[in-house]
Amino acid sequence: MIGVAPSRRRDHLEEDRSDSEAHSYDVAVSSDSERRSTTDLLRRGRQFEVMTLSWNVVGVVILAYAAIVARSVALAGFGVDSVIEIGASAVVLWELADAAKSRQKRAMRMIGASFLALAVYLVVQSTFVLVVGFQPHHSPVGITWTALTAVAMVLLALGKSSVGRALQNPVLTAEGRVTLVDAILAGAVLIGLVSNVLLGWWWADPTAGYVILFYAIREAREALRG
Repeated sequence: MIGVAPSRRRDHLEEDRSDSEAHSYDVAVSSDSERRSTTDLLRRGRQFEVMTLSWNVVGVVILAYAAIVARSVALAGFGVDSVIEIGASAVVLWELADAAKSRQKRAMRMIGASFLALAVYLVVQSTFVLVVGFQPHHSPVGITWTALTAVAMVLLALGKSSVGRALQNPVLTAEGRVTLVDAILAGAVLIGLVSNVLLGWWWADPTAGYVILFYAIREAREALRG
């Protein structure tokens, strides 16, 4: 009996050590899996922002050409919105490079400033077009590009929102809303251009701009508070 007890104690110690090692291994595997998942999400977030940035850089050139040819204030204004979206995407890429809390707060303020800039643009453009009664020429290039942009921005906004929630990153989520506003604005400009072609409703686009203005101001306030 005396010789059996130490043996049992050794067995228990070995079992405890084995359980401890197994637990440590599980924790290490779980931690490594979480790091890989976070890295993958950050990579996807950057890809969405690079795609948005690239799309809008090309868009600025196309919209400038279409606005000049058609003498369209709406298309010129949408080009300004594309420049704002380029700035917002650049802010998120900067924030994702180092997701420190201090950087997140500065990035949220920059996103809020982007929404404010968009609101100012909407007020100026919509009011000017309505007051002056400016009627542009038809623009097949403008119609095609705004239609493609509306679809592309919706898809990018959904992707950013999904990744932002998974990362619990308020900056990426907020910029996803900027992209959604860009999609809605593209749709509004498209409706205005098509209505002008089919019905002569030149005022449709600036009127829709006032609706989007409310959303832009609300998002700016929330982003600046964050």
